[in-house]
Amino acid sequence: MSETVRAAARVAPIRRTLPALIAAGLVAAGPVRAADPIKIGVIAEAQSVAGASIPQAVQLAADEINAQGGVDGRQIQVVTYDDKSSASDAVRAFQRAASEDKVNLVIASYISEVVLALMPWAARLKTPMITPGAASNEISVAVHKDYARNKYTFHGYLTSHALAQAVCDSAKEVLVDKLKAKTAAIMSEDAAWTRPLDAAYQECLPKSGLKVVEHVRFSPDTGDFTPIYNKIEAAKPDLIVTGIAHVGVQPTVQWQNQQVPIAMTGISGQATSSTFWANTNGGTQGVLFDSVAVPGVALTEKTIPFAEAFTKRFGGAPSYAGYMAYDATHYAAEAIKRAGSTEADKLVEALEKTDYVGTVGRLKFYGKDDPFTHSIQYGPGLMTSVLGQWQNGKQVAIWPAATANGTMILPPAVKPAVQ
Repeated sequence: MSETVRAAARVAPIRRTLPALIAAGLVAAGPVRAADPIKIGVIAEAQSVAGASIPQAVQLAADEINAQGGVDGRQIQVVTYDDKSSASDAVRAFQRAASEDKVNLVIASYISEVVLALMPWAARLKTPMITPGAASNEISVAVHKDYARNKYTFHGYLTSHALAQAVCDSAKEVLVDKLKAKTAAIMSEDAAWTRPLDAAYQECLPKSGLKVVEHVRFSPDTGDFTPIYNKIEAAKPDLIVTGIAHVGVQPTVQWQNQQVPIAMTGISGQATSSTFWANTNGGTQGVLFDSVAVPGVALTEKTIPFAEAFTKRFGGAPSYAGYMAYDATHYAAEAIKRAGSTEADKLVEALEKTDYVGTVGRLKFYGKDDPFTHSIQYGPGLMTSVLGQWQNGKQVAIWPAATANGTMILPPAVKPAVQ
């Protein structure tokens, strides 16, 4: 018998009895390794009014999931990056998140230009990404046009087209029927998300009973809105319908200070945050805004508990992007559980099957055959919107009637439309 065979014969019995020896305490077992965490990268605008809620909401959701045992015993670890509202900084953060920090999923940004810059990297690095706040149609349209490449991106918010429809729906029932408004001026910041928004406004406002009499697009760097308001007043509209998110404080303050005699409604991303009253020193009094939710309004059984937990922990109610980021964390965790894996393609397939009742309604994604592939579905029984108004330092929901907790008031400078 060779020495090799003899050595094997001597080792074999030890191998066979090793479990028994460990059980008897005669041999020490190796260290027990906890399951690897699930890493969620969050790339957001930490210093902005709307973007600050994103990492906060994700962390709150992760802590709740971890307190319940995580996902199949795996804890969620949140890795945050501040992109400083810069697409180039966001790209560098995404590269680091995927290549160095080895995140399994990214929740990113409320700025459309940032998300559009990240999409090629989500494809290249095969890292699923959900945006909780960017609106541009181009995001989900790009997924539809090149699904094989862009399937890793999920538009976890309403498209600009859907947002415009939400504004038109609320305007018809509240402002046309009750305020007797007949005409409108569109006023939007010049950004990727507002181009399709304005186009949709032009289409749906007339269908809601509002003739568009003026259309102004302004640079985000605008410091003085006096000429813009003068131009709009000259057209004598009953409403100003906005598309603003990056710029919100200055036009709102000047609208109030100059006592512009026209009601202001539409999309105002910053107005959805509870800090907006302080930011405008009360200038937002009377401003109407469409949002995904308003504090104190139970769209589902999860809306108020989330808003209260967020406010208690962070000192103020979440912006619209906070609601969406919180829900995204929860339905992403459910998708990982269904997939039984964090492998990218399996996770994409599981996310596509999302049917989750969150804080803002029932969330489902449009499929491959829809032009807005991977965008959140809009409509009755799904996700819709709330028409809110700032009244004496608080956000009040005035539409839809089923969930409203207040009624509309007109600022002193604004008079009902003449019949």
